[in-house]
Order: sequence, then structure tokens, then C-alpha cells
Amino acid sequence: QVQLVQSGGGLAQPGGSLSVSCAASGNTFGINLWGWYRQAPGKQREVVATITNTGSINYADSVKGRFTISRDNAKNTVDLRMNSLKPEDTAVYYCNVVRFLNSFWGQGTQVTVSS
Repeated sequence: QVQLVQSGGGLAQPGGSLSVSCAASGNTFGINLWGWYRQAPGKQREVVATITNTGSINYADSVKGRFTISRDNAKNTVDLRMNSLKPEDTAVYYCNVVRFLNSFWGQGTQVTVSS
């Protein structure tokens, strides 16, 4: 099993910045994909950004150029830096990892963008 603990998030004004972090523990050997997803009220959960164990990164079109995903192998953490935030970025953000085809989720972190 893999345990994921998230931190960060909160409230920001439009145009502002926030970060969310995720720390993995337990059986972390073999994790081959790290990612951030989000779910806004009344909407389905959607992928925001992913990074593989070889460093290949993908972003949703809606966040390209504004969000940055990064990973620290030594600490088993993955971060999401969010700049130029928009009200439509408001959602609960979830960390996700895939290990040997098994998917694990963090507890979720609220990100609210409002003036």
C-alpha cells in the first residue's frame, strides 16, 4: 500500500499563486506515475498534470503555462505550483500515484480562487 498525505492549497485572489504538495509513504518502490487531479463542484474529476518516473510531464490544456508539476525522488514528494490562478481553478485537488497498475489517492485539498 501507498499512503499519500497532501498539504498546501487554500485561498488566493485571481492572478495569484498557490502550491499543493503530496508526500508518499509505505511501499513507494515501483511508483511509475505521479499526478494531480481536481474536482470542481458538480463536475467530474479531471487530470491536471502528471509526471512519470522518467520525468515525462503532461499538463491539461487549461493549465499549460500556468501550473508546474515537480517531483523529488529522494523525498517521495510531488508538488504542484499554480500561478496566474483563475476562478475556474477552484476545486478540490487530489494527488494520485500509480504503482504496478494500482492507483492510490490523497485526501484532497481545497483550492479556492476568489476576489
